[in-house]
Amino acid sequence: MSTQFDPLGDMYEEMFRLPWRTHLESPSVFRVLDGAAHRRVLDLGCGTGLYSREMKRRGAAHVVGYDISEGMIAVARRLEAAEPLGIEYVTTPPLSEEGRFGTVLGVYVLPYAEDRAALVDLCAVAARALRRGGRFVTLPVNPDFHGGRAYYERYGLRLYDAEPRADASRVTLELCFGRYDQRITARHWTGATLEEALRETGFGEISWPGFVVSEEGLARFGEEFWRPYLDCPHAAIITCRKQ
Repeated sequence: MSTQFDPLGDMYEEMFRLPWRTHLESPSVFRVLDGAAHRRVLDLGCGTGLYSREMKRRGAAHVVGYDISEGMIAVARRLEAAEPLGIEYVTTPPLSEEGRFGTVLGVYVLPYAEDRAALVDLCAVAARALRRGGRFVTLPVNPDFHGGRAYYERYGLRLYDAEPRADASRVTLELCFGRYDQRITARHWTGATLEEALRETGFGEISWPGFVVSEEGLARFGEEFWRPYLDCPHAAIITCRKQ
């Protein structure tokens, strides 16, 4: 399927080297995923396979990366061919493996549901993939993100409301680092609606763990660099369990 992300694969690879992804987002995600290293993992909305590869390197027994963007999956498959890790990348849900995953990770997937039905459908994809007791870890747009256009600029991005903030309202994400200044449209969802969609699809034990900065990140950039993001992150982390 053609999407707004098809031509952005190389940029996404470079973006993963930005300080906020290397020293804040990634450590926070893997802190929450602790204990999932030996499980079967589905990377929902895997993009170019950044997290798929890292989960496999950290010992995950079986990793499937799923994304509807053919452009993103093409990059992921190219990288898998260059450094084989045994990751399968698909553009349709892995129906033959429903109920067999212990963990589903969905980084920046829910913000691209254009309406509530699509939001529920995405949560349902995660639920169907998981065995009972399996965990879904996902990163939506922070329901209370800072609306100032330049607030997150020091981290290589801008995020602001494109229309009055409400469920499914459009937000504009501008990725502004190096040679890139790319605009992407995403959706805002309230915390209440995100939790409702998760519960409707069979999830419980919903929690919102915060972000942490790695020791190396603090040493290299200092606490003041990270303070605005930690005070009001552009994303949130949700973890929940299939009942």
